[in-house]
Amino acid sequence: MDTADGCAAALNLFIGIDIGTSGCRAIAIDDDGKQRGHAVQELPVPVRKGWEVQQDAEIWWQSVVSVLRQLFAVIDVRSVRAIAVDGTSATLLLADAAGRPLAPALMYNDARAGDEAALVAAAAPPDVAAQGAGSALTKLLWLLAQQGMGEACHALHQADWIAGRLCGEFGFSDSNNSLKLGYDPVNRCWPNWLDRLNVPRRILPRVVAPGTPTGRISSVLADEWGLPPAVTVVAGTTDSTAAVIATGVSRPGDAVTSLGSTLVVKIVSEKPFFCSRYGIYSQPFGALWLVGGASNSGGAVLRQFFTDEQMTEMSVRLNPSRRTCLDYYPLPAVGERFPVSDPHLKPRLSPRPRDDLRFFQGIIEGITRIERHGYRLLSRLGTPYPAAIRTVGGGAVNNAWEQIRGQITGVPMIKPAFSEAAYGAALLARGDCKA
Repeated sequence: MDTADGCAAALNLFIGIDIGTSGCRAIAIDDDGKQRGHAVQELPVPVRKGWEVQQDAEIWWQSVVSVLRQLFAVIDVRSVRAIAVDGTSATLLLADAAGRPLAPALMYNDARAGDEAALVAAAAPPDVAAQGAGSALTKLLWLLAQQGMGEACHALHQADWIAGRLCGEFGFSDSNNSLKLGYDPVNRCWPNWLDRLNVPRRILPRVVAPGTPTGRISSVLADEWGLPPAVTVVAGTTDSTAAVIATGVSRPGDAVTSLGSTLVVKIVSEKPFFCSRYGIYSQPFGALWLVGGASNSGGAVLRQFFTDEQMTEMSVRLNPSRRTCLDYYPLPAVGERFPVSDPHLKPRLSPRPRDDLRFFQGIIEGITRIERHGYRLLSRLGTPYPAAIRTVGGGAVNNAWEQIRGQITGVPMIKPAFSEAAYGAALLARGDCKA
């Protein structure tokens, strides 16, 4: 937890809450975007059993309460004006009229709903983001088929439920979280094909743009925390989109690459593009669109061979000006989704040189070529080729890798001043950034 000097003098503070896969974070910023406070709380690992991955939503709420209490200890709570929440995409729960969960939430990587995914594939257009066993829509169909769901009044994403707890009102969501529930971002409505799946429309949330005020802090929480009763709860977004917002991208051609366990590329475009074969879909981004795709390649491959300590030590010895000429396609296991759509594609990581440093650089070069291929594929669909790339995720701190990426993609690399999802959510709370 940290705070900047003079936080008590800030006239207006805006809070962003990020609920990620491993922790909950909160950041407070002022009118100028300066960070005034920061707090973190670890989250326990969700319960996993085969394809099933679930978690008690109350765990999220207790983590949110913990980070806010930490944050409120270092800022002037009387200066808080608005709060926004981001959460993991396609994490879903069903709740009763009062917002009480009827069962554990199905996490973003829960893939138990295979039969329901087949139903969606038969009813929905092929290029919607709600396709696949991991989508929020297939999770909704699975949940509705379980016993005890007759009291279900609200289908809520992770960010929706937390925002509802903050203001005491449920039943709204944002257009980014709702994409994988079947929402049509082009026509801005719940499409008619959902009726073929017998989805009860009464439980679907009212969808607004991220950054839209949806309510005020509940009077109970305002009294408990000492907040002004007029604090606004603002519609949030997904965690990945919040991180993109934090980087400051705003114009067509601005791109963000996430170098985490997987490789994700996103670019700002004037028009939306969809291609289910490659998992490409578009999210509203103000008057523009954020178009992207996700590869199975990424940091998970590196961790199969090296520890974080080894990678840190080797990174300073990389030679960006000298290529390895190793023709790798690094994957953690068989199967790729983007920019190559092939569930049977095998990892290509041979020959392995005796020199670990050369092997390490060869993998990095291979991941970078996949990044370039991804942006080229998006460009062939009609998006701009990147004018500049900002980087988020663990790989963003590797300066040598950044040089290699600049050489291979032919695109300038820009270091964003901010890249935390909680900071992006705080920008949404500030109200001048609607994604």
